[in-house]
Amino acid sequence: MDHLPCNSHVDDDDDHGWTKVVSRKKRVSGTNERRILSAEMVSADPKQNKEKKPIVSLSEAMAKIDHSRLTSFLVVSVESYSDEPETQLLRFMDYIGRELTEVQFPWLKIFPLKGLWPKLIDVIDVPLCDIPEPIYKTSVNWINQVPIWTLVGFVLWAFDCTINHLVAQQEGPKAGKIGEQPTSPKPHIPVFVTLAMVLREKPEALTYALPILRESRYVQGQDKLPLTVWMIAQASEGYLSAGLYSWARNLLPVVGNTNCKPQSRDLILQLIEKVLSDPEAWSMRRYQIIGVGERMIPPPSFEILLRLTFPTSSARVKATERFEAIYPLLKELALAGSPRRKAMKQVIEQIFILTLKLAGEGNPALAKEATSIAIWSVTENIDCCKQWNNLYKENLEASVALLKQLVDQWKDHSLKLTSSQIYTLTLSQTMKSFRLKNEKGINEGRGNASLYKEADESCKLISQRLTRKSYYNRYCIKATAVVLAAAGATAAVVLSWLQPSLSTFVNSLDPHLSTAM
Repeated sequence: MDHLPCNSHVDDDDDHGWTKVVSRKKRVSGTNERRILSAEMVSADPKQNKEKKPIVSLSEAMAKIDHSRLTSFLVVSVESYSDEPETQLLRFMDYIGRELTEVQFPWLKIFPLKGLWPKLIDVIDVPLCDIPEPIYKTSVNWINQVPIWTLVGFVLWAFDCTINHLVAQQEGPKAGKIGEQPTSPKPHIPVFVTLAMVLREKPEALTYALPILRESRYVQGQDKLPLTVWMIAQASEGYLSAGLYSWARNLLPVVGNTNCKPQSRDLILQLIEKVLSDPEAWSMRRYQIIGVGERMIPPPSFEILLRLTFPTSSARVKATERFEAIYPLLKELALAGSPRRKAMKQVIEQIFILTLKLAGEGNPALAKEATSIAIWSVTENIDCCKQWNNLYKENLEASVALLKQLVDQWKDHSLKLTSSQIYTLTLSQTMKSFRLKNEKGINEGRGNASLYKEADESCKLISQRLTRKSYYNRYCIKATAVVLAAAGATAAVVLSWLQPSLSTFVNSLDPHLSTAM
């Protein structure tokens, strides 16, 4: 039986022992394996082996796999290797690979390392579109029983093998052995087919593998991007949130890099546009958390998104309009969550800090959006005032913009900012602290004294409004108490006046009641 060759360069600890398992399987072929596969093996007549078989398509080869035999094979495999899920996966790939030996697969057309890349829509269903439905269902039902960390290791190992294989294909037959012999590409097809099924059926395997993939030297370089995008696209087809989670962490930072090529930017945008075009995309707001403490769009990714959506006028590119189109929903996802939860409070504070800094970078469009989000952060979590107080001097220009907008839009925000005594008191104390800093800055007479004066005017207005609101609240409380007291006294007088009349009326009924009895 042919084994799956791959000189993996992923660290054994990183791929959860997959490299060791593959190496061991190359060296050892146990008695159980020979027994289980003996009934399935094709005749090994030397004359037949010398005959040159015709090249077939992947769909034709997959159609030759007998569904009932595959089912029986998997049942026996699970029983015989119940404690070795990695071996089960390798044997599964060996099994389906027997029908794929004559398939000529267009690797470099789908994942070209050079030249133009195909549209995502043209490759997203490759190779799953070539798998008969009964074979696919039986395979993924079995995959669902494989432990998740085994699948995580497999994803890392398969990614490494595929990169090696593509490099070997690109360099041609004379390049020597790099992961696989470029003259014998067929053994890698079952790895690719299995990887596609795992990503579609168990997308969480990719999300768990992401931290390691981000650090892998094989992911570095935009020539590997088509494979990475294809993998994330498979996960998004299985679970939209997993696709967005992966996109925000692995692909959005690539676009945020100043060295990002237009072709890379286009492919990455194709993926997120496809994810957000799904009718179920709106429901991702309900499932904000993918794992413990993991958000779909974390604050660092949101900062990249803000910069890409609101660049300076001279830095606008063709892709800017596409980012502007997807920004509203991505912003909603980035800000979604209950502010009463501790984890969300921390997220809001992080968002406040980054937007406060962005508001002072001198980019009018970015400053306007960042200022608006920073004020939202304060209204959602009043503890942001503590962060603001600490960062006030270092971000004076941005603070001036925030204070001015807060004054101008006071009617829109005052309801939340004065919704409780804690909110009112915290904001009032923050304004007092700002005014002390302003006074010191004005007295020092430095170049930014005018900014301190402008900030102080806004602080003074906000303090006055908070004071009036506080007086108004106390007046309302006293007035309510007086009204309630007056109502209570009136009720007592009315009852005292009605009591004799009621007693007379009740007594008048007694004779009639006695007669009736």
